[in-house]
Amino acid sequence: MKLLEAVLKTGNRMNVGTIRGGARAFKLDALLKLADVKGTDGKTTLLHFFVKEIVRSEGIKASERIMGQKSENRTEEEKEESYKRIGLELVSDLSAELCNVKKTATIDLDVLASSISNLSSGVANMQNLVKGLLCEDEKSESFVISMKWFLNYAERKVQDLQGCEGRVMARVKEITEYFHGDESKEESNPLRIFVIVRDFLEMVDNVCNELKRSSTKSPRTIRLQ
Repeated sequence: MKLLEAVLKTGNRMNVGTIRGGARAFKLDALLKLADVKGTDGKTTLLHFFVKEIVRSEGIKASERIMGQKSENRTEEEKEESYKRIGLELVSDLSAELCNVKKTATIDLDVLASSISNLSSGVANMQNLVKGLLCEDEKSESFVISMKWFLNYAERKVQDLQGCEGRVMARVKEITEYFHGDESKEESNPLRIFVIVRDFLEMVDNVCNELKRSSTKSPRTIRLQ
């Protein structure tokens, strides 16, 4: 959320005096455009800037909680390195915390809905077949009784799946409307919001890995185009 707040504030500052200034929200797909705004070096992006700022601010807070008064005995360079190391660990954990978002982004809803529908049809067909079976002896009667018990159990489970499907899709709709506002037209992929977050997390992971690999250098001011 802190990263989203930083993106919103920066966007408002960049759009001061325009109709886009003073915005109170933005659509999540705007996050994927952060890597398109590059600095004068042609490599550093707006996303780098946001990640570095969050890494440092979170690193300062966590470092002060951990070190307390001991931090006063360190040089400014040592403090900055500590902020960067601790902050990077915290920001890098974001991807792990949202691992279920990545899994959700890979789901094909059409395949899932088709599978549940096929299960329902299969259970109905089996029930009709069992109803037509004749119990000629004790053995066949026992089989029919077992199958009826199993099919009743299977029917309840399929109904549970259908109910879960409806509840999940209702929650997905709520989440999408919360982050994207009222959707005037139906989204072709209802899970697109999870795809956006997954792709954004991958971008953040790449930036964090770059920062981890980079050697300690004095900070430079990079102008954004």
